[in-house]
Order: sequence, then C-alpha cells, then structure tokens
Amino acid sequence: MLSTRIWALLASSPDLTSATSLSKVIVPILEQCTSDTYIIVSQPGVNAVDYQDRATPYLRMKLLGDDKSIRSSLTVKEVMGELSGILLSKAIQQKCGAGHLRVDASTGSFAISEDTKPRVIDLDFPALPSGIGRSQTLTEHDAFLASVLELLSSDKFTVIYTTTPPHAIHQPASAESESYEIDTQFQEPVHMDLKRDFSNNKRASDGNITLPDGPLFERYQYLTPGLFMGLLVSFILISILYVGINGVASLQVSYAAFDKEMGPTQQKKQPQ
Repeated sequence: MLSTRIWALLASSPDLTSATSLSKVIVPILEQCTSDTYIIVSQPGVNAVDYQDRATPYLRMKLLGDDKSIRSSLTVKEVMGELSGILLSKAIQQKCGAGHLRVDASTGSFAISEDTKPRVIDLDFPALPSGIGRSQTLTEHDAFLASVLELLSSDKFTVIYTTTPPHAIHQPASAESESYEIDTQFQEPVHMDLKRDFSNNKRASDGNITLPDGPLFERYQYLTPGLFMGLLVSFILISILYVGINGVASLQVSYAAFDKEMGPTQQKKQPQ
C-alpha cells in the first residue's frame, strides 16, 4: 500500500499478519476519503521470490522511498487469509461516493476519465505463467502500472497492491450476487490453506527443470518428516540393542561351574 497522502500507518511493516488485523488498519484510512483516486491492483499467481530479482523496478522505487511524492507506504510480506480487493473497492465507493472503473490489463489498453472524482480503479492483471517468462511478464505488468500512475500524476492517489499465490483459485462472482457488509466481512474467522508450492519446480515445455531462485537452504528441505521419523526409530532400536548387549556382557560365571563333580554321589556311580 502506498499513497501521496500522509497517514498514520504502522510504525514498522510486519512480515506476517492476519487479514482481519490488516483490515482494521487499512479500512479506517480509506474511509477518510482523502485521495482523488484509489487504485486496487490484483496480481494473482505470484510468490515472494518473484519480486526478489528486481522484476518490478517501478513498484520498488515507490516503496523504497526513491519517489518523494510518496508520503506513506506499508508492505506486508505474508497475510493469513484473504484481504479482498473487491470489498475494499466497495467500501470506498460507499463511504466516499466514488465512481468505479475496472481496467483489464490483459487487453493492453485503458481509458480514464478526468470528470469523475473521487474514483476507484480496479486494475486486474492476469496470473503469471508457471515456468519460463515469469520475470518478464511481471516486468510488463509493472510497466503497465507505471503508465496508469503517470496519467494520475496530478491527482492525490492511493495504491493497494494485492497478490495471491499460484495455488489459490478464485471464482469470480457475478455483479448481481455480490453482497457487501464491511462490519461483518472482516470479523469472520480467518482460514489458512497451507499447501506446498510446487509451481516453480514443474518441468517447462522444453523439458528443462526450473528451480526457484534464492539460497540453497530455501530451495530444498533437508530434514523432512520421513527422515526425522527414521532417525527417531533408529535411535530407539539402537538403545534397545545397547541394553541387550550390555546385559549379556555383564553376566558373571565362576570357573568352578564348569568343573566335573567328584563328590560321594559321583563316586558311587563309578564302576567297581
């Protein structure tokens, strides 16, 4: 989230928070209606690693403070649950009486009217491809966002950039079935869907294997649950074997136990 207005955001950007906690920070700020234009960006099918190779230079410049026109910014790396951009857009329209415009970035063109202010622009990007070309596609989307903000350079604008992981599948709801209640929606319990992301490890169309970028210990998982259970069982079996060997080794038998008996009873049995 970034804006040309000065807002009392969090003291530091958290790495992990819930959608409910985040909405309690963002929604009251949006309901102040201090911006001329609100851009709700939706970028599905991305990982945090996609943004580490500087694939989005324009967005990076805005968030790191290189652009002095940006007065407030907030970045959250991981959100538990989903902060719906549709609900945020509805909140601004209802509280601020803003007009609404939806831009489909897959068409490569857009038109923004200067008559309607305040306004909400829903900018929807297509999901990134799985395999080769992810970085290039993300760079093109970043350039498209830059062109939209260039047209709004004279406005006081706010950008909310939302992402979803590759395994998240969203079914678009029809306009007739959409219902919005800001007080009840953000109080619902948060549901986490923990799935391992294998999208970057799939084979590409040319037969090569593409691995995610990053340090070695982030690419592979060395202590898997199966290996951990195997080590635990091995430790128990070795402990039992040690106790058995130690018990056998501790047996003490005197040398007289193996001598031939020569008592009176044994002498009677000897032939005369």
